Amino acid sequence: MTFTNRGLIRACSLIAATIAALGVRNVQLMNESRKAGQTVTYNYSRAIEELASSCDSLSAALEKQLYAGSGAMQQSLATELYRESASAKAALAQLPVAELNLENTYKFLSQVGNYSLAMSRKLMDGGTLSREEYDNMAALYDFSKTLSEDMWKLENSVASGELTLTEAGKTASEEQPPYVTEGFSDFEENFDNYPSLIYDGPFSDNILEKTPKMTSSAQTVSKDKALQRAAMALNVNTTDLYQSEDVDGSMPAWRFADAKNSVTCEVTKQGGYISYFLKMRVVDKSKLDADKALEKADELLDYLGILSMEETYYEIQNNVLTVNYAYKDVDKRIYPDLVKVSVAMDNGDILGYDARGFLVNHTQRSYPEKLYPQSRAEQAVSPRLSIVSHRLAVIPTKNLEETLCYEFSCKAENGRNVLVYINAETGEEEQIMILLESESGTLAQ
Repeated sequence: MTFTNRGLIRACSLIAATIAALGVRNVQLMNESRKAGQTVTYNYSRAIEELASSCDSLSAALEKQLYAGSGAMQQSLATELYRESASAKAALAQLPVAELNLENTYKFLSQVGNYSLAMSRKLMDGGTLSREEYDNMAALYDFSKTLSEDMWKLENSVASGELTLTEAGKTASEEQPPYVTEGFSDFEENFDNYPSLIYDGPFSDNILEKTPKMTSSAQTVSKDKALQRAAMALNVNTTDLYQSEDVDGSMPAWRFADAKNSVTCEVTKQGGYISYFLKMRVVDKSKLDADKALEKADELLDYLGILSMEETYYEIQNNVLTVNYAYKDVDKRIYPDLVKVSVAMDNGDILGYDARGFLVNHTQRSYPEKLYPQSRAEQAVSPRLSIVSHRLAVIPTKNLEETLCYEFSCKAENGRNVLVYINAETGEEEQIMILLESESGTLAQ
């Protein structure tokens, strides 16, 4: 069999096209495999972070119970413990730890809410907690704190590459970081002295969605107008951004990004408000002090026209300062009207802005004319706390409403700073916040 020149050229072209097609398909398969692996890794990373965050909240709620002075507050905290323990178990279930026997960990997460609820019922029925019951709550807090610390260590180990999230791709000849399940190996041993608890009955709560006050009745803006506002907030040209997707939900928005997807900004379709933006980059060193970074955050709020805000607490992590602002209504601090700003401490660049709390809650408020006497409100504060100062503040409630309270800044016997909120109309204890203070700043839990 012989080939003409034309036939040979055709055959070579066909072979080349086949090889090219196979090459393209091979690249597609490799990309699909890589994307699948990235998806698994992302889901595991998110589950670990959610688990660590829930354990943090459990620890904070348990510590608050040691300072709670009423059955109503104990019950409110029990509700919070139920929610956070359920979140922790849900996050734990997403991790590749099925082969491990985490019986005691699951037992702790299941029992902690039940026991605290039983204690709250006892107080609400007119009883008092015994020394043993307080000791049990203190022991629960100690275990929760250990679990929280271990979870964040695990999260840091995964983030730094010391632990891997999947065994995919491992071979006997390769040296790989330990698999993530090895990070759980010590957890069960921490429960050797776990207290025997007597409790009864379950408790559940409902979560509702709140309608944003600032956007629900505002006029709709065009996509071009929203793009202009996003560019203004990010201090870039409109040509540097493109509309990546529409955002649905209770606060519909246009979402814009740059070509590298390293910058994201959302502008509400109703009202055209900047709801949040995020710039993703590594800040490898700090040149600014906290005061200078806070000045940069203040300047951003002025630039965006968000006025009458006051700094509450801030935190510094990975050379980025994140500060929380609350709206100030004359002599009252309005905590639901929340804005967060993140500042890079190498050059003062604004890396993050989140005004969703402000957009959802900000409105013109009216307040009761007659208030519960402050001197009597002080008597509702636990005797285990010493009052340092006070102010009026509006705080969110569990049923997504608001209440005006006396905010008492207190000092605990162990030196911990604690905020206690007493209803300014009824004198009932509404909320307790524990201040976590370090060289990196102050956070409230």
